[in-house]
Parts: sequence; structure tokens; C-alpha cells
Amino acid sequence: MSRLIVGPFNRVEGDLEVRLEVGDGTVREARVVSTLYRGFERILAGKVPADALVYAPRICGICSVSQSVAAAHAIGAAQGISPPPNGSLAINVVHAAENVADHLTHFYLFFMPDFARATYRDELWYEAVAERFTAVKGTAAEDTLRARAAFLHIMGVLAGKWPHTLAIQPGGSTRSVTANEVARLAGILAAFRRFLERRLYGDSLERISTLSSQQELLAWAGERRPESSDFRLFLHISGALALDRLGRASDRFMSYGAYGRNGGALFPAGVWSETGLRALDIGAISEDVSCAWYASHATSEPPAVGTTIPDVSRRGAYSWCKAPRLGGEVVEVGAIARQVVAGHPLVRDLVERGGANVMSRVVARLVEIALVVRAMERWVAALQPGEPFCVHAPTPDDATGVGLTEAARGSLGHWLTIRRGRIETYQIVAPTTWNFSPRDAGGTPGALEQALVGAPLREGEKDPVSVQHIVRSFDPCLVCTVH
Repeated sequence: MSRLIVGPFNRVEGDLEVRLEVGDGTVREARVVSTLYRGFERILAGKVPADALVYAPRICGICSVSQSVAAAHAIGAAQGISPPPNGSLAINVVHAAENVADHLTHFYLFFMPDFARATYRDELWYEAVAERFTAVKGTAAEDTLRARAAFLHIMGVLAGKWPHTLAIQPGGSTRSVTANEVARLAGILAAFRRFLERRLYGDSLERISTLSSQQELLAWAGERRPESSDFRLFLHISGALALDRLGRASDRFMSYGAYGRNGGALFPAGVWSETGLRALDIGAISEDVSCAWYASHATSEPPAVGTTIPDVSRRGAYSWCKAPRLGGEVVEVGAIARQVVAGHPLVRDLVERGGANVMSRVVARLVEIALVVRAMERWVAALQPGEPFCVHAPTPDDATGVGLTEAARGSLGHWLTIRRGRIETYQIVAPTTWNFSPRDAGGTPGALEQALVGAPLREGEKDPVSVQHIVRSFDPCLVCTVH
């Protein structure tokens, strides 16, 4: 076997390096290295609890609202309050706008440009893909950025600005809206729907969101030419390159639940594996630091009592990312996990046939866009101008709180302890921490490390395209591995 280091990766938020052991033309073993330490959890220690609403969103500039929501939920749990109906609706719309924009950006600007590489120049589909998806220069970049910018005007109406809004609070949203603004929000969503139906899908959101099986998906794709829509073009490429056989990991999935309202959620919480669906037990979550650059008295710690003490001399460590585990098991998070747990028939069928792979992860993300935009239309229509958007309560001098939500990339949790009116501990477990974790005490690789094993290498490759596709299928955000 020989060693190959891939990285740093372009078009990835943050710094990432992948160390590969290769032999017989495939990846035999992988180690995923998060090379960045930021220390947000240590920064928050000693601050007043409300400061988390200012600091936490600045962990990231592309999933800032998700961090705001998790922080607000954690403080709200400590205060014992929850938002009024308008507050929940407003937060859902703002949060969904960010997550949908992230999905759109990932597909058009991060993932698809890899198929415009010269590696594929002999493929029959290459010319169409290069014209559409070449990084920066392709026609998709201009189309997408224009549509995305118009869509994110939702943030101006409901959140004041993006990123790093302060509108999201433990008791709801500080930004109420008028009837005219509700109409404006509906208009923004209508324009975005037209873009999706014309360019991304070439069909209605309703049709896409109700596709129920792999057979139905492929039949739908075959109704028109691949170039008729970007989703069809992706499916054509996927079939040509067998992306459904690339990048399979543990096939255990977790979701904290997303977009809560009236005691329920658009996408419920849960865990799915080969044994079926089960309830989520957050008490089973721990973080292993055996292969991470941190000092600890215990190999594994629950986030509620977790520590973040950098130790670059730790023997056997190779990443700043800890190794989260659920009941000692590796789980995958993200759009595919949300949809499998929620029971979407198409995504369930894809996973039952071929597991989580490059194709199924991307399909889940694109189906989720259609589902969430339709939900956003309902939430906007349900807003009641003149009714409360926020409630307030004092923060106890001594309390604990857990804030769970779903960012675009998967399950995000904040664990908060308050003592004598100040933050004593604050632990954050981000989606990329779950998916890009190093090995644990038992030597079990994380989800991406598992997914990379078996990836084929072309003759002479130093930057293998298969590795690029697998890594990007998880839509990593390395700056969010904030430890």
C-alpha cells in the first residue's frame, strides 16, 4: 500500500485534509483531519448567557441562523419558555431560508463543478456539464446566485440581516411583520418557486416532493432529456458514473427534528438503522477524544459535562474534531438522515437499496428543498400580524439547557450550564463533527472515514475525483467543528 494526502479542499467551508492508504487502485483506509481549532466553547465560558446569542452565530457565516436557533433553544430551556405561534413560524421561515440556500449553494457551486473537471472530458455528457457547471464561469453560477440573493431577501424582512441576526431569541422573534410584509414574503417565495421549477427540477415542487421510489425517480428522469433540468442532468451523470455505488458509510442515521410547531415538527426526531426506526435518546450522546488533540480525564464524555482543553501533544491524535457517538455507535446526519427518519418513501427506498451514497445524499438534499419551500409557503400564510411574536423571561442564576436543531448539514446541539448567572460550560456538537469524526477508543472510523474505503482511483491520480465526490456529498462545514 501507499499513502496519499488529499487537501486542502477548495469549495469547502474551512480547512480539511484527508490521509489515504491506497492499494490495488482503491482506498483501503482513510483518516479525516480537521486542521482548524477555534475554541468558541472556551470563549463563551464566563459570559452572561445572553452573550451566546451574539457569539454562537459567528461560528459560521453560512449556517449562522442554525447556531442562533440552537443557542436560543438552550437558553429558552434554561428559562423554561417557548415562543408563541408567530414566533415559531417566523423562526421556521428564517431557519428554512438559510438551510434551503445552503442546499442550493452546495449543489450548484460546490458539488456539481467537480463534474466539469478535465478528467471527464471524454464523457458524452461533458460538454453540457462544462457549459453549465464550470466553477464561476458556468451559466449555473449566475442563475443560482441571482435566485439565491432574491430568495434571501426573506432574511431582511424577518431577521433584519443575514448572517448573524439577533432577531432569534429564546422566546421567539423580535421582528414582527405587517400584512404588507406577509404579502412580500409570499411574493419572494413565488419567484423562488418559479426558479426551482424552471431550472432545478423542470417540474412542480409537488411532483418532486411526492416521488416515492427509485423506480419512479428514474422513470421521471427519463421523461425528458437530461439537459432539460439540472436535477435530471445530475441523475444522468450519476447513472453514467455509478454514484449510487460510491461512498457508503454506516447506514445509521440520526435527526434531532426540524422546524417545530404546535408541539410537532415538519421533520421529526429519531434514529434509523437496519433494525428500523427508534426514538432518539440524547442521554446516549457522548464525545470520544481518543484521536483528537484534547486533554481529558475520561476517554468519552457526555456533552453536558464535556471539556475542551487543547493538547497538541496527545499521542495517537490526528484531528481537532472530536468523535461524537450515539450509544457508542457511529451515525450519519444531514438531509438524508432527516428524510429517512421522517419516512420519505423515495429516500427510504434509495437507502434500503444502496445505503447512504453519493447519489442518495444529493437526491435527499434536492427533495428536501422542494418539501421545505412548500412548507415555507404554508408558514408565511399562517402568520398573524398584530399577534405576539416573542415572550420574555428572566434567566435563572443556576440552570442547564439543551438546544437541539437541524442545520442544512445535519444535527446541531448546544449544551449549556449556568452557575451564579454566568456560563460555566458550553458544549457544541456540530453536524460535520458527527460526519467527519476521527476514530474512537475502539478504533471505529467516523462516517466519512468509512465512506471513503473502497473509493476507486484512476491511473496517476493525486487528487482523486471519487474522493472529491464522496467528501462533497456530505456538504462539510469545517469551521463548525468549533472545539
